[in-house]
Amino acid sequence: MKIMKTIILTLLTIITIGCNGNAQKESKASSKFEITKTDAEWKNILTPQEYAVLRKGATEKPYSSELNGVEEPGTFVCAACAKELYRSEHKFDSGSGWPSFDRAIEGGVAYGTDSKLGFERNEIHCARCGGHLGHLFDDGPRKTTGKRHCINGVAMKFIPDAPKKQ
Repeated sequence: MKIMKTIILTLLTIITIGCNGNAQKESKASSKFEITKTDAEWKNILTPQEYAVLRKGATEKPYSSELNGVEEPGTFVCAACAKELYRSEHKFDSGSGWPSFDRAIEGGVAYGTDSKLGFERNEIHCARCGGHLGHLFDDGPRKTTGKRHCINGVAMKFIPDAPKKQ
């Protein structure tokens, strides 16, 4: 009986320490971004779909974004804070159903990991507000970077370049 109590106390201690460690990591991660808001503040400025993706890490349905078809010169910015993320010349059709890029604008994105599907994936966030954008894969164009930034269209807005004067 004494051995059973010892085992139970040990397991409870491990679980408690593990939970505290994850909570501390989460608070450190959220404070590293320049823009921080409460959930209520984010809900006031984002649409329900933008909030689900950018703040809760949801994924939009494939082929649902109007940004899939954008081919004109311009910049894709974070839908939450307008941070410049990607240039249209680095966009390509990956066939995945989500806007895909072979590289980000320098300083535009931050990287982390998530294991929501039971295995680790490289997650991409906005470097300014920490909004969840999508994931990074190693199956992009070999002629450029070999990377595929698979991004939720709802997490971005497109700003076309100003027409060039002739």
